Amino acid sequence: MLTHLHIENYALIRQSDIDFEDGFVAITGETGAGKSILLGALSLLLGQRADTKVLYDPQRKCIVEAVFNITRDDIKDLFEANDVDYTSDGEIIIRREILTNAKSRAFVNDTPVPVSFLKELGSHLIDIHSQHATLLLGDSTFQISVLDSIGSNHTLITDYQAKYCKYIDNKHQLERLTAEEQQNRKDFDYNKFLYDELLQANLQEGEQESLEEESTLLANAENIKQTLSQVSELCDGEEDSALQRLNMSKSLLGKTASYHKEIDLLYGRLDSSLIELRDIISTIESIYEQINYSPERQQTVEERLDTIYRLQKKHNVNSIAELLEVQNHLESLINRVDDTERMIHETMEAVDKSFAEVQRAGEELSVSRKKAAKTLEKSIAPLFADLGMENATFKAVVNRATEYGYNGNDSVMLLFNANKGGELRELGKVASGGEMSRLMLAIKSLTAQAGLLPTVIFDEIDSGISGDISVKVGRIMRRMAETMQVIAITHLPQIAARASQHYKVYKAEEKELTASNIRLLTNDERKYELAVMLSAEPPTKAALQTASELMTM
Repeated sequence: MLTHLHIENYALIRQSDIDFEDGFVAITGETGAGKSILLGALSLLLGQRADTKVLYDPQRKCIVEAVFNITRDDIKDLFEANDVDYTSDGEIIIRREILTNAKSRAFVNDTPVPVSFLKELGSHLIDIHSQHATLLLGDSTFQISVLDSIGSNHTLITDYQAKYCKYIDNKHQLERLTAEEQQNRKDFDYNKFLYDELLQANLQEGEQESLEEESTLLANAENIKQTLSQVSELCDGEEDSALQRLNMSKSLLGKTASYHKEIDLLYGRLDSSLIELRDIISTIESIYEQINYSPERQQTVEERLDTIYRLQKKHNVNSIAELLEVQNHLESLINRVDDTERMIHETMEAVDKSFAEVQRAGEELSVSRKKAAKTLEKSIAPLFADLGMENATFKAVVNRATEYGYNGNDSVMLLFNANKGGELRELGKVASGGEMSRLMLAIKSLTAQAGLLPTVIFDEIDSGISGDISVKVGRIMRRMAETMQVIAITHLPQIAARASQHYKVYKAEEKELTASNIRLLTNDERKYELAVMLSAEPPTKAALQTASELMTM
């Protein structure tokens, strides 16, 4: 249950601390006093969007903090799944801060958490019902949720929705593969032509560099051979060659080498130069012999290079390695046609299998909802008498929907008639505002207990009702409070009188500013407040007497 609420610098509230007890809590106050501000602050803790406009003092941050005390395995599992500290005593502290720069921060047990976690956690802690929520009675999703709450279908709906999401994922996968297969088919012939062209070219790594070198050699073969011939003649010609001159120099130095150490070294160096020169001459002759100009070979090389260059330009690449990558990619595209066909076949089987699972889970859910509809009809009938609608009739009809959706394959229609012998018609078309409020209260009293939520908050659900009916509404809330915490924001003294704890919201002038405050009333103060709600300020003796009687009813 909610045990404490701290609000600081929010809307018209400068600072308030409220300690809640178990059971039935009433909150009253004049219109505009700030009762709904409490709900707004509480909504921040449940993940509502933050806005700096709510800052009472724009120069200070807003802090809203609530303390809950609840021990349930589903909440413990939720904390563990999100790596949030969970205390063994079940105390949960939720804090939301709105900074002056419009940014906000959220904490659960002092652990920073995203707002999405607050929303998920809040769905396990509080059910807030406002006076406008009666409009939900005509909403098909809400009607289904009522039956799911009555039938305790949480496990069934979770299982169904998991299977449904899997089915939808498989359908989307099939659609994607089908579109891909159609595109692959459209591109197949062109890709096959490009692939065959590259395959026929029989490209080899390093081939381009080798051919370019050979092309350069063939284009300059005659010039190279002429140069080699001239160099060979200079080095080893018949007359006055470099080899002859070095031999003569070596011979001359040899005659005096024994007389001088440095000359002996020069003699050795000349000998080494002769060896090197002879090797150079031998290499020149070898290269000369290897170079054979062939017009036919040159044409073959040029044609091969032209093929390579054309393919590179066509595919916008600069090397044979890149062309081979293109070739491999084209091959994968071609093969993907067959692969996609296989995957489509497999995915079609997966779609059929997952849809069969959806059908089975949906059927199980439908059976449970039909049972819940009977339970709802049986359970709500006694509440009609308590709420002054003794002649009202109600029926929940579960039919097959046209197709499967996220919530199953059921359409739910709530039928109602408030008059004896009247025809059952769709609830939203026959019920008055007061009847809608009472009917929603009856449904909420059943679903809240079935859902086992620790706290339910009614925000002026008493709209459109008065007199003896309001007394009966108060009794139902008091009865609900035997199994959960019920907090009611109300204008009716008949309802407030049934509460075990009564808070009053009021406005006060503080330093030329208006602020909302809230305080817990004593028994005497409650009596006075109820009397004011019955008459005026100051209350009459009759109103005080009536208030005293209401508190003891």
